Amino acid sequence: MPPWARRLLTRLIAIIPAATVAAVLGNEAVGKLLVLSQVLLSLTLTFAVVPLVQFTNTPSKMKEFTNPLWIKIIGILIAIIIAGLNAFLVVISIKDNSFGTA
Repeated sequence: MPPWARRLLTRLIAIIPAATVAAVLGNEAVGKLLVLSQVLLSLTLTFAVVPLVQFTNTPSKMKEFTNPLWIKIIGILIAIIIAGLNAFLVVISIKDNSFGTA
């Protein structure tokens, strides 16, 4: 299978759930689905940032490319802010029962 055909096939498979929601439930449901997908993406950001900061701060792995102290501090602060805001989002969403509302 040529690479363009595989890319086309995977994109068609990926769009089927969104197209189904749009066709069956309408525009309002698409908006809710979009908000929910962005919430889920923001929650997964923590799981990408924390290992990245940890990895780039490890001298045995990064050798001479290890972050200097000031970048370590900034990276750790940003990771804490992202995790804290996501925790706040989860708590507020549970409290208000507002998961997936636009």
